[in-house]
Amino acid sequence: MVSILGVEEFLELKRMGSESVAQSDFLEFGDTEASLMEIGSGNYGCSHYRRRCKIRAPCCNEIFDCRHCHNDAKNGLETNPLDRHDIPRHEVTKVICSLCDTEQDVKQNCINCGVCMGKYYCSKCKFFDDDVSKNQYHCDECGICRTGGKENFFHCNKCGCCYSMLMKDAHRCVERAMHHNCPVCFEFLFDTMRDITVLPCGHTIHLECLKEMEQHYRYSCPVCSKSICDMTRLWKKLDQEIAATPMPQTYQNKMVWILCNDCGANSHVQFHIVAHKCLRCNSYNTRQTRGGPAASCSSEVGIEIK
Repeated sequence: MVSILGVEEFLELKRMGSESVAQSDFLEFGDTEASLMEIGSGNYGCSHYRRRCKIRAPCCNEIFDCRHCHNDAKNGLETNPLDRHDIPRHEVTKVICSLCDTEQDVKQNCINCGVCMGKYYCSKCKFFDDDVSKNQYHCDECGICRTGGKENFFHCNKCGCCYSMLMKDAHRCVERAMHHNCPVCFEFLFDTMRDITVLPCGHTIHLECLKEMEQHYRYSCPVCSKSICDMTRLWKKLDQEIAATPMPQTYQNKMVWILCNDCGANSHVQFHIVAHKCLRCNSYNTRQTRGGPAASCSSEVGIEIK
């Protein structure tokens, strides 16, 4: 009669180094391969990933749940600035099985207990994740794994990143647009785990940072100052505000030069304390460049768009 071992019995015997226990003896879940794929799935990992292994950092020889855990620990305020560093993710060579604590070369299945250490596994990135609902895929051009399904994204060589297929013929290319820090929170965007959005000007920013900007009535790109949405209603409000605010006699004939942040045109317009309107595109997202008391208005003006 075949002996059927439970999960804990199987792993305990493996931890003890029993040579008489084979993976075929573990039949709790039916098919052996399927069983090893499911043992402990979702029960191990960290706040970043569900996975059944830990990594040994090649830079400091310490053990962490994932690269983000390493980077958070080694770049914290309590760490000496001279010792701060990020893990070279592609140089990871050793992992530790979370179920039997066996340290080994990077591979998907543990060499001791046979458990699958990550349902999604990328040998190029040395990356494990049990949550396959993210539809992970590896992009050779980016050199890292991304989420969302390969069929839903394309790699833009000029921008240097994967974008949604919906943007393939509609986005404005900016050289290496993702290879810089978020202009609001300064987190590096290329490999961030937070959602990113591409502004009409082509610059990139965290989606939550953009929403926070809008809560503070900031409607221009922090990088190039172009408007980030349709400002027509706000411009009409400013038309009404200017019409209702006549300038004193001293300034009624005062002219100034302005630069439009939206279209780049220079205009010679009548000075007004509220705002200056571009003569080419009718935008009030302008700045005064010459003449008279400094006064300007941009799409950062504190007026709510309704």
